[in-house]
Order: sequence, then C-alpha cells, then structure tokens
Amino acid sequence: MSELTWRLGLGESATAVIVTADDLGLCHASNIGVFDTLATGLATSASLLVPAPWARQAAALYRGQDIGVSLAITAEHELLRFGPITHAPSLLGGDGGFAGSVADALDHADLDEIRRECRAQLERAVLYGFDVSHLAAHHNALVTRPEFFDIIFDLAQEYRLPLRLLSSPQDALLGFPARTLAKNAGVIVPDRVIDSTGQGLRSKLEEISDSLGDGVTEIVIRPAEETDELKAFASDAAQRVDDLRLSAREATLKALLRDHDATLIGWRPLLELARRSPASMI
Repeated sequence: MSELTWRLGLGESATAVIVTADDLGLCHASNIGVFDTLATGLATSASLLVPAPWARQAAALYRGQDIGVSLAITAEHELLRFGPITHAPSLLGGDGGFAGSVADALDHADLDEIRRECRAQLERAVLYGFDVSHLAAHHNALVTRPEFFDIIFDLAQEYRLPLRLLSSPQDALLGFPARTLAKNAGVIVPDRVIDSTGQGLRSKLEEISDSLGDGVTEIVIRPAEETDELKAFASDAAQRVDDLRLSAREATLKALLRDHDATLIGWRPLLELARRSPASMI
C-alpha cells in the first residue's frame, strides 16, 4: 500500500505512473521530441536543462505544460558542450564546459559554487516563465553523496517542490537515508523511478512490467526527433528516437500500462501536496 497515492486521492492500492521526458532544452531534436510526446503521446511531464543550448527555445514553445528543472553540473556529450550560468570555475571540465562525467564533476566541485549554480538554474527557469513542477538532478549527480544531496534537498524544501530520488533498492546503497530524510522533511518523492538513461525505454519494458504496483512510479525517457543534428553528437541518438516512437507513435507502452491498470499523472498533483504541506516550509 502507498501513502502517496492515498494522499493523492487515488487510493492506497492504486498504481500511478508519471512519464517524464527529460533533456528538454538539450537540442532542437529533443525539444521537438519532448513537446511531441507531451502533446500526443504518453509523457505527462518534462524536465528542463536550463544551461543547455536550446533551453530558450524550449521556453518559447512552453504553453503551461507540466515541466520541472533537471539541475545540471555535467555535460556528457563530447560534441555538444555547455557550462554553468554563474561564475563557477570548479564546475568546469578541461574544455570550458561542465565536466563530462559525474565522477569528474564531484571530484573537484566546490559546494558553494554548486549551490549558487543550482539556485541560478532554478530561478532562470522561473524567469523564463516556467511554472516549475519538480526538481531532478541531471544524471543523478546531486543525489548520490550527502554533501551534494543537501543542496538539491534544501532547494526542494525552500521552493516547496517535489523531488526525484533514486529508487529504494539503489537508495539503500547510498550510505545515507535520502528517502527517510525527504519523508521527515515533508518533501514529496515518487515511490520508485525507472530511468532509461543510456539504455533506452525499450530495454526497460520488462522492468516496468515487473516493477509496477501500488504507489507512484516515475518512468524517465529521453525522446528526440531523428535529425542530422542529433546523430552528429549523440551516441545514443537511436535510443532517443526510439523513446519518442515508443511514447508517442507505438501502442506497446500504452498497452503495458493499461494491463497494469495504471493511472497516468503528472508531477503537478505532487506539487500541490508539497505546497499544502506545512512540513515542507522553511
């Protein structure tokens, strides 16, 4: 049974699913793919990469959809570079953009610089006009070590936003009780997360089928239109295109969710809980 689905008014035994299209703003192909599956497919939410090259175009296309912010301190694509929007020398890799991997970023990042950068990314999304629905960490960079987790956790509390964390099996390996801390502070988090990063949604269909049950499950996808631009820089271009196909063009995922009697929701119902929760106020 799930306390979260009960609080959402769905019932303790309900199966609720958020389908989040990540990497909005990364490139033009991602913007097309994300807004396509939000409009015609299964995606119920998206996450914006504020420092990425096409974030401003994403803002121009925004029409009030359920969109949160994926706080970034890495830029993993060798041929598509972007970096901090604040003065943050410790967050730079060797080529002037963000570090290319989480391990590299966390090895030399200054905590004060990360804190300023993350706040600036969130505030810029608000300045762009987004009604931010949730927080996430790009590549989970800010949720795997306690000193970095504190930064995104504090922002979630201050802005009263729900937060994506690792699923419970992974959370148990962190060495600190992230989910317990969130619950005690009144920060709303989905019960489990299934992330297709680096593998593609199709490879996760069996895991989704096996994992769906009571509670709120977030499925994270990265849909993109097939373009020469995407294929030129993204080693996982085929998987991103297939994520769009599965979430907006094929019936496979839709049928799977129907078979599990899953209710599709966005992050906004969780946002409403966060805003009503006195425990989440500082």
